[in-house]
Amino acid sequence: MGVSFITAGMAQRESWATRTGFILAAVGSAVGLGNIWRFPYQVGEYGGAAFLVVYLLLIAFIGFPVMLVEFTIGRYTERNPVGALKQIGQGISSKIGWVFVVAGFVILSYYSVVSGWILQYIVIGLQGNYAVGGAGAQFGATTGGLPSVLTHAIFMAAVIGIVAFGIQDGIELSVKLMVPAIIALLVGLAVYAGTLSGAGDAYAYYLSPDLGAIASNWTEILPAAAAQAFFTLSLGMGVMITYASYLGEDRNLAKDGVIIVSLDTLIAFTAGLVAFPVLFTANLTETTDGPGFIFVSLSEAFSSIPFGGILGAVFFATVAIAALSSAISIMEVVVSYLIDEHGLGRVPAVMALGIAIFLVGVPVAYDQSSSLVWLTVYDGLANQILLILGGLLLALYVGWFATDLGLEELNKGFRNLGSWGMVWIWTLRVPVIVLLLVVLWYNATGVYGSLTGIFG
Repeated sequence: MGVSFITAGMAQRESWATRTGFILAAVGSAVGLGNIWRFPYQVGEYGGAAFLVVYLLLIAFIGFPVMLVEFTIGRYTERNPVGALKQIGQGISSKIGWVFVVAGFVILSYYSVVSGWILQYIVIGLQGNYAVGGAGAQFGATTGGLPSVLTHAIFMAAVIGIVAFGIQDGIELSVKLMVPAIIALLVGLAVYAGTLSGAGDAYAYYLSPDLGAIASNWTEILPAAAAQAFFTLSLGMGVMITYASYLGEDRNLAKDGVIIVSLDTLIAFTAGLVAFPVLFTANLTETTDGPGFIFVSLSEAFSSIPFGGILGAVFFATVAIAALSSAISIMEVVVSYLIDEHGLGRVPAVMALGIAIFLVGVPVAYDQSSSLVWLTVYDGLANQILLILGGLLLALYVGWFATDLGLEELNKGFRNLGSWGMVWIWTLRVPVIVLLLVVLWYNATGVYGSLTGIFG
């Protein structure tokens, strides 16, 4: 297909070349920093296996139904999130798509910064220099100033380059290489981690849930697990709406969704099988919470285990590939908006948005404060609020107002959807909406508290 400078009004809309390409692209979107950077530190911060159990339940009963909502809207309208909701919605519901585009724009601006830090840690590992001068000090030197801005620019340049080549020649071709590489590298790392001396204790922590801990800490675990489920499945930012908009009508959306959710969850689970044996072997059971988890705790652990430099470099390279596969999907959301709604050619759209996203991310990249103020602000607003809000609004819309549209579109590719369709609708109407309302309330309260603490 090549790089297209033709405007959207003059060119036929792109599509996936193969079903495998779509599935791998969706998996690649879901398998990003959410799985390998964010998932292990969420598990460590919220009680190990207790968090894992809640997370898996939310993936199955909340994440999957919402993913089907995004699939049905995307394929039905063949538009980006803004255009899709403008086409089928009325009044305020026609504006819902903006939540997704804004969320994706903000998330990619700091996602690229964190991915740039990962690039630096690949180099540090190859030099055998993890935790030299102290892991915390090393992370602090990585996360601010001009080097951080430079690696942010390098990563965004890679994202721009891939998305500029379009759906088949850019995104689909790249994910067919990246997703199998991610799986192979993670499995290899997990096998090696299983041979380490701390693996037994790590597995007990990771795989043996304390139900009492869930009951006593559910107000903390539930919102965190819900936000993680949405982040890791790329929900609430319009990726699945956009990717499904390039699909044909003969695809079984539920079957594809099961494959995507299963692969994504298995990869996140495998990331934990890598991280925790490394930490327990290095006797680092008290780990750094939040974004510094893999950079501080894991890099310190890599510095004290056999072949730690090489192992760490391979681990961070895996994270970088996963981050790239996810970043290109988020970029496609905002790019498709300019192409569909304003008739802009793909290359000008990618360049304009890539530069804008880079500039918005510069405060995060340059921030030299120890508390990573701008990352906290961006992540709180986008991940804790906008992702959940987007999923909630779509569940409300399809569950109560566009039921026929959702059922009709989901039935395509099925021989007979039968009563399963109404099971899906009522899942959206009650448990999904109620839970997302609760999570949104807790997240909004938490974000308000964080912002008040930062800005007074």
